[in-house]
Amino acid sequence: MTQRSPFRYFKTSSEIIRLAVMMYIRFPLSLRNVEDLLHERGVEVSHETVRFWWHRFGPLFASEIRKRRVEGMRSSRWRWHLDEVFVKINGERHYLWRAVDHEGEVLESFVTKKRDKKAALKFLKKSLKRHGRAEEIVTDRLRSYGAALDDLGIRDRHETGRWANNRAENSHQPFRRRERAMLRFRRMRTLQLFAAVHASVHNLFNQERNLSSRTIFKQNRAAALDEWRGLCAE
Repeated sequence: MTQRSPFRYFKTSSEIIRLAVMMYIRFPLSLRNVEDLLHERGVEVSHETVRFWWHRFGPLFASEIRKRRVEGMRSSRWRWHLDEVFVKINGERHYLWRAVDHEGEVLESFVTKKRDKKAALKFLKKSLKRHGRAEEIVTDRLRSYGAALDDLGIRDRHETGRWANNRAENSHQPFRRRERAMLRFRRMRTLQLFAAVHASVHNLFNQERNLSSRTIFKQNRAAALDEWRGLCAE
């Protein structure tokens, strides 16, 4: 049975919807910024329409990207870098946990109210279930990681160091830029949803341009854009 297109009840073309969602998630733009950019291209939609598209299709696109990368074994099991960063929601501190591989690709994002052993254990179980076990797990000196890894029986794979976890620290920067453009978050659920979708889209378009020639970078960028245009294709 042929799967129905998720765009079937929308008057706007799927190409415009994909473009609007990509601009909002990938770049530090507000909903009204996206509305203005679409207006310059002759597309008249309101910022609330862009918000609806993002909530409706963002998770679908992210899910398909993750599925393709996991099935294609493009997520690394050699070395993972784990780190947590605080995010304020209505003035209350929460923690965004992230697992990043040795190339800077975000494997998992998880939001909790605390950063104790229970939260670390839940985050690790989720990451291991989806991506399998890594040969090395690099973290900072937060004791919650060691306690959680002890419970999982993989403490021998744990590594800490003063600058060993710079890969995870640097991976927070694109999300931080996006957070400032959104004027922070108002609900924990919204933060979890956006962090997961943003990570998948960032993985698709992040080409590490400083590590490749201009020709290769352009080829990879074109391939990523082609893959994006094929998501949830009719």
